[in-house]
Amino acid sequence: MIAVIDYGMGNLRSVQKALEAVGASVKVTRNPSDILSASSVVLPGVGAFKDCMTNLKRFDLVDVVHKSIQSGKPFLGICLGLQLLFHQSEEFGQVSGLEILPGDVVGFAGKIPDSALKIPHMGWNTVKVQKSNPLFESIPDKSYFYFVHSYYVVPKQEGDIATTTQYGVEFVSSIHHENIYAFQFHPEKSQKLGLTLLKNFSELR
Repeated sequence: MIAVIDYGMGNLRSVQKALEAVGASVKVTRNPSDILSASSVVLPGVGAFKDCMTNLKRFDLVDVVHKSIQSGKPFLGICLGLQLLFHQSEEFGQVSGLEILPGDVVGFAGKIPDSALKIPHMGWNTVKVQKSNPLFESIPDKSYFYFVHSYYVVPKQEGDIATTTQYGVEFVSSIHHENIYAFQFHPEKSQKLGLTLLKNFSELR
């Protein structure tokens, strides 16, 4: 069973439906026992970084996320679920994250030289694979995926970078660190290739 962590924010049902569409058994839950006993865990996220961290603390899920990752089971972060894994975000001032991976979350504002590019980065964009990754084995390089975000991660460990994307600047669009996989884009909104990524994740052991 794959546990999708419910901390009161995020596109939980669309993630659940996408995983079920590829044959996975899924439970949306904030129950620590369910999450810790699951074969895999997904941390989705939509909204403000600070609000998400507040809710994770309010529902006593911070330690559960850490323990899930430490157990070695496959762990997937989606959009804000990627950003929360890092040390801090500059969104609305410096806010501490889960501090699982070294690095920060920064905004596009002031970093994009082309004024014609709007913020948030919204819509389809290509993803360039930077290192081999079991989730991308059946995905052609520079495939299109769907993005909605104004901030992106800057990992301190280059080896964690799985893919990059161009939007005025080259930014990290997914990471892979041991049993942690996380995307800035939304696989559940990325049609066939997004479902392929989710299927590949669901088959990890």
